[in-house]
Amino acid sequence: MTRRTATPSTTATSTGGAAGAPEGTGWVSFVGSGPGDPGLLTVRALDLLRDADVVVTEAPDHELLVRSALGIPTPTVVKDADGVETVVDTAPTFVDGGFGEDGQPLTHAARAKVVLKHARSGARVVRLMTGDPFLYASGPEEAQACVKAGIGFEIVPGVSSATAVPAYAGIPLTTRNHREVTVVACTDKVDWNAYADGRTLVLLSSVGPIAEVASALVAAGRAATTPVAMTRVGTTTDQVTVTSTLEHIAADARAARIQPPAVTVVGEVVDLRETLSWFETKPLFGWRALVPRTKDQAGALSARLRGYGAVPEEVPTISVEPPRNPQQMDKAVRGLVEGRYEWIAFTSVNAVRAVREKFEEYGLDARAFSGLKIAAVGDKTAEAIAAWGLRADLVPSGEQSAAGLLEDWPEYDDVLDPINRVFLPRADIATENLVAGLVDKGWECDDVTAYRTVRAAPPAAPVRDAIKTGKFDAVVFTSSSTVRNLVGIAGKPHPSTVIAVIGPATAKTAEEHGLRVDVMAPSPSMEALVDALADFGATRRLGLLESGQPVTKPSDRKASARRKVSN
Repeated sequence: MTRRTATPSTTATSTGGAAGAPEGTGWVSFVGSGPGDPGLLTVRALDLLRDADVVVTEAPDHELLVRSALGIPTPTVVKDADGVETVVDTAPTFVDGGFGEDGQPLTHAARAKVVLKHARSGARVVRLMTGDPFLYASGPEEAQACVKAGIGFEIVPGVSSATAVPAYAGIPLTTRNHREVTVVACTDKVDWNAYADGRTLVLLSSVGPIAEVASALVAAGRAATTPVAMTRVGTTTDQVTVTSTLEHIAADARAARIQPPAVTVVGEVVDLRETLSWFETKPLFGWRALVPRTKDQAGALSARLRGYGAVPEEVPTISVEPPRNPQQMDKAVRGLVEGRYEWIAFTSVNAVRAVREKFEEYGLDARAFSGLKIAAVGDKTAEAIAAWGLRADLVPSGEQSAAGLLEDWPEYDDVLDPINRVFLPRADIATENLVAGLVDKGWECDDVTAYRTVRAAPPAAPVRDAIKTGKFDAVVFTSSSTVRNLVGIAGKPHPSTVIAVIGPATAKTAEEHGLRVDVMAPSPSMEALVDALADFGATRRLGLLESGQPVTKPSDRKASARRKVSN
């Protein structure tokens, strides 16, 4: 497996006052990962994770969290010319610090030995810890082991679940009238009589003993009607909050099937959730949204979906491949270098990538564009051009499309324009409208196939099953080809799945394939499409609430009647 090479730390001295570490030993950074949302990682945490040689985790989802936060793909298998397979992974080495080789949970001391083993090899070790390293965590014990071993270390605080989870549930821990808050880990050694007053309590590890804890608090003098909220997997899109009272929380938590990890808040502040709940009330909260595009293409769209609470899942429906006959591109690139063109017009990010790859093949760089005017069909394409060190001279001021580009394209002027030819690298399936429009404006076009778009391979069996059985809540179609290709490689989405399309042409294609269109963007843009889906989700949610029904997702076709979950 290809990984980074560990770089020894030669100046490692611990912030805890230990003597300088021996030459060649590594460095340990105890980093708080927060309660679950990758967006809550600190800037310092991200910097250390990028430079880490080894990441010692403690939660099953920590590797996925790191890959997501740093944009690192899962490992890929590459074959060389002899057919030898190599696993390529740009991530640091992940070491499970939660369980040993025998499958048993590691003690604090055993985990410290794992950390020290890698640090002594000269590696930069990030010990990733849930929440905050020094708050109800094994950080202090492991840091003391580093001091004893002469290994340098640092502490990077993380957002604690004790504060973050209530905040994501819409519950402030202090208010003008409630200024005291106490965090308690629920163990059999807690004297609950000490918490009989009206202060706010944040209970950790409370799911199992909640019945005993609630009874003890009532026996100590707390009113049985004291508000209680229990939130499981807080800060993630699987978050569920049950609101109740000390008298009924045990039964209500069982009915809602609340499982650890969960954070419980006891006190009058819980009542503010009714007006301050902001996370679980997002219009697409927890919706599993299928995006038929590659991760590169779906970046902005997926980010906008996440902003509304959805969980986007990209499924490529097309694959970009070189043209069958590369001679046309070779000739055009030579013409570009020789000054044959006045303009080059990029109609997609893929076109920019195709020309750039051809330049690299010839040993050329951006200097070959000297004296050439560059047009981009939209902002995303202009960004791809800028990443090459170039600036687009023309980007549509209105609609970001071929039509919008034509609207702003200047007429050919034989006095001002020394050359009347345009280089147009594009896909094999592109329409002829742009070429025709440029010809009408007096320009000659070298319309060149820079790349081919072919149907992608079918997604994995679990994804195909999820599409057909309605486990996706919505599908977001951005073109007619995404409709045709998704149905071709994975089958038709289930009737319960919400179908959102970018415009009338895509809607028509969807209907031709037997799909019911629920949402259509008011304008042909990714932003408008996601906003329209969010409006649909908000209207659906409001309708359920007004009719007295529980708020469910489209994939929840058989909601359990026993669940008492607040929204």
